[in-house]
Amino acid sequence: MTGTTDHTASASSAARAAAESDGFLKDIWYFAMHGRELKPGALQHRTLAGQPVLIGRTKAGKAFAIRDICPHRGVPLSAGRFVDTDNQPTVQCPYHGWRFGTDGVCKHIPSLYEGQDMDASRISVTSYPLREQQGALWVFVPSDLRRPAEPAEEPPLMPGVGDRPARIYQKFQLNCHVDNAVIGLIDPAHGPFVHKNWFWRDETGMKEKAKEFAPVKNGFCMVAHKPSANSKIYTLLGGDVKTEISFLIPGVRIEHITAGKHHLVGMTTVTPEGPEKTEITQSFFTTNPVLNLLAPLFKPFMYHFLKQDADIVNIMQEGLKFDPRLMLINEADVQGKWYFSMKAEWERSRAEGRDFRNPVPEKTVLRWRS
Repeated sequence: MTGTTDHTASASSAARAAAESDGFLKDIWYFAMHGRELKPGALQHRTLAGQPVLIGRTKAGKAFAIRDICPHRGVPLSAGRFVDTDNQPTVQCPYHGWRFGTDGVCKHIPSLYEGQDMDASRISVTSYPLREQQGALWVFVPSDLRRPAEPAEEPPLMPGVGDRPARIYQKFQLNCHVDNAVIGLIDPAHGPFVHKNWFWRDETGMKEKAKEFAPVKNGFCMVAHKPSANSKIYTLLGGDVKTEISFLIPGVRIEHITAGKHHLVGMTTVTPEGPEKTEITQSFFTTNPVLNLLAPLFKPFMYHFLKQDADIVNIMQEGLKFDPRLMLINEADVQGKWYFSMKAEWERSRAEGRDFRNPVPEKTVLRWRS
């Protein structure tokens, strides 16, 4: 691959796409939250890919997701409460008391009089498929709310950790479109300049890198390799350390580190909420008992790391206000090019009713300095 420069169509293509369409992929799984954030009997509002979603957990512990708008007068159902209806949990709207089951079907309308010719069960809100696995809640966002498609596949699983939940995690709000958040997530060249820390590398330690990439299901991976010599933090793991880094659409980065018999997995998700609002969540899973014990000590470092990303995003937004023309260059930005190619192919495959055909080439070696 040569070092030629590739100009994108526009510097604020993400913002412009959001003005015409939201630019969010549909008929795909989005990370919503960790399960322990949702206690039994709780109702929470989330905006996922521009859609208002109520995520709840019944007192019996079952999590579910339905559209967070009462079809009567538009009040968010998450402002209501759980009420039993015919011995089943229902969500009661706080305005007129309409009740909806965890399947989205209306179960009761208090204002109806006996014998009134109206079937409440013909009224419903969208029920979103939800999976709770490895302690994480994933919600499938359909393109058609009236006739939502069933998921053709399941959410991603973190490798090597079984059904363990994340030991620690940290969230941050990014004031940008999800496309800009993803490009930052998979950009290998910003680290020495944005993440200047004693425990990380800076520009004085930049070295040339050459990494092999290959396609994986719904994404691509940097194939397993020994971490770079200037990545000091990996030395804390000891043993024969190898890492494989995958990126999956719509926005999931998985770093799988093996050190001897143990596994450490870092999952970073970017979940779009609105045109200029994205939530990034960094989570760590491990089979190493020592790391499990020490994990809380690393939370301040996670916060600091994500805040540096949020700060540079805010600075970038000041420039994007002027709708500049942006660039993706070879070879450091090729992963960004793949991301946009995969997004376009996902949308084509949905429109044509066929399987996704991964446009990432079978084997590519990319070189850059960082």
